Amino acid sequence: MSNKLFVGNLSFETTENDLQDAFAAHGTVTETNIMMDRTTNRPRGFAFVTMSSPEEAQKAIAALNGAQLGGRALTVNVARPREERPGGGGGRGPRREFRGGGRDRY
Repeated sequence: MSNKLFVGNLSFETTENDLQDAFAAHGTVTETNIMMDRTTNRPRGFAFVTMSSPEEAQKAIAALNGAQLGGRALTVNVARPREERPGGGGGRGPRREFRGGGRDRY
């Protein structure tokens, strides 16, 4: 089992220090990382917490899954590996040559 945990249903006011304090009661926290929206720079409502061992991670899941933090019931489980996504850059796809047709605009 991994020692990296997914923490969902976070209040937007929750800080990394809040997570550190909540999870430290169940073992040594080596890292906390709240995911932020790139465009608005606001929290996305979930985070990842890394515990020092899989046993401590399991204890934290048992204690904190469903527990209240910031007025919301947390979802805590083992983080899944990141899925490969096709590369891309958004945009509108390949450029197409204008072939005319239809009414003239002028």
